Amino acid sequence: MSRGIQRRNTQSRDATPHTPDSASIELSETPTNVQQTTKDSTSIDVMFREGSESLGQYPATRRFSRRATLRLFGIIIAVLTLGYFGLGMLRAPTDISTSLDARLLSQHCTLAHPGKPLIQYVLMVDAGSTGSRIHVYKFNYCREQPELEDEIFEQIKPGLSSFKNNSTGAAHSLDALMNAALRGVPPSLHACTPVAVKATAGLRMLGATQSDAILQAVEDRLRTKYPFQLIRDAPVEIMDGTREGVFAWVTVNYLLGTLGKQEHKTAATFDLGGGSTQLVFEPRFNHTELVQGEHRYDVQFGGQSYALYQHSYLGFGLMEARKAFKRLIANAAFEQGKFSVSHACFPPGFREEITDPKSATITGATKQTPRSCYAEVVKLFDKSAACAQAPCTFNGVYQPLLKETFGDNPFYIFSYFYDRTFPLHVRDEFSLDAVQNLMDRVCSFDWHAFSEDEQRELEEESHYCMDLSFQYALLVDGVGVDASRTVRSTRKINDAETGWCLGASLAILEEQAYCKK
Repeated sequence: MSRGIQRRNTQSRDATPHTPDSASIELSETPTNVQQTTKDSTSIDVMFREGSESLGQYPATRRFSRRATLRLFGIIIAVLTLGYFGLGMLRAPTDISTSLDARLLSQHCTLAHPGKPLIQYVLMVDAGSTGSRIHVYKFNYCREQPELEDEIFEQIKPGLSSFKNNSTGAAHSLDALMNAALRGVPPSLHACTPVAVKATAGLRMLGATQSDAILQAVEDRLRTKYPFQLIRDAPVEIMDGTREGVFAWVTVNYLLGTLGKQEHKTAATFDLGGGSTQLVFEPRFNHTELVQGEHRYDVQFGGQSYALYQHSYLGFGLMEARKAFKRLIANAAFEQGKFSVSHACFPPGFREEITDPKSATITGATKQTPRSCYAEVVKLFDKSAACAQAPCTFNGVYQPLLKETFGDNPFYIFSYFYDRTFPLHVRDEFSLDAVQNLMDRVCSFDWHAFSEDEQRELEEESHYCMDLSFQYALLVDGVGVDASRTVRSTRKINDAETGWCLGASLAILEEQAYCKK
């Protein structure tokens, strides 16, 4: 049986004119001339007719006016439409919210603090001496102060300083990091996401001509190739050690939640990089305050003031310390008329040629006495240097005594401190006595008591004895940390990387508004 909707003109030339009531809808059972397949099988034909010429051909059971027909037709369409959308809403009540990019939303609130954007991203590139790293920070403004909600971290090697004669190559080396930022930040926020590149000690020691060329090439590429907003002041720069240390202090104490409170017990930070190391803490005095000078850095955060002691020891990062120590060995050998020297800081089988400034070959230990490496490494710290303002640590550097001015506040060590203790299972929170014990075990070069993974780590990195000896000497003999003191070594606090990058990003948000409400 045929079913369908048939339309005809309301009248033909030969037909008698009809009134509007001539439009009809017909419902009829199957015509008798159609064979039914089953006894109870029936069907209904629905036919729309316009004009009367066909009316006599079908046994009409009911007729409606044109207005009634249109009204009924509209009701049917409305019911179908409401049913479609209504069922869809019942089936997926969160379709609207889930269709939004989650990167634009906060897990902690739906409304931003008045006058603030809900979400703000910041890109910070750490151009270190051994490699470059990008931190893609996602902040929310559920409250007046920014709250870190998420972080993407990528790193590459080598660092910018390895491109000393190729500034274009240096700039292009950051493309992998910037592409990670393009993927991490939603496109609608690209234009209001600030980006900064801060180079540290490695580029600082390269020299002005070469470092300036690299910095300019990096800035030009960021400005012309990527949609992000370079910060207003010094978007690509060599950051001085003072700010590097202070920003690391801000990072750690921000993550610990100690900032912005009247009653606070802030942590000290000791950041051991490749080219330099920075110590920052808030000393407390009984009847005076921290004297003015280059060592003092005042910080305002959350309505509170902090008078910090800080010092950056350029050349006392781990990689630079290795170079300086090997030069001492080579010079001593040269003065004795030797061109090859076996040294207690390096394992059997070690061999390295030193050519600057004196030529000598350093080989690994043939016999070992307790702490013989440490006794040599500690010579890097000149305790006899003139002290213009007492008390001093080494190289004539003024520093308030930790035992007297810092009490039992938390003391965080990270970067290369972490990289040398964590793989050997001295982790999280430990005393410096534990570091000394680890140093003794490693420097014995009898590693059978270590696990297979630890032995593999020691075999792959031949500087472990020297590195641990330097770190222990730096902490205890250098800056005066008590050997029994508990320290904390970590790469992350509350799932966020330690180091200076987060603190520098918070400073950027303090200086200028980027994404508008």
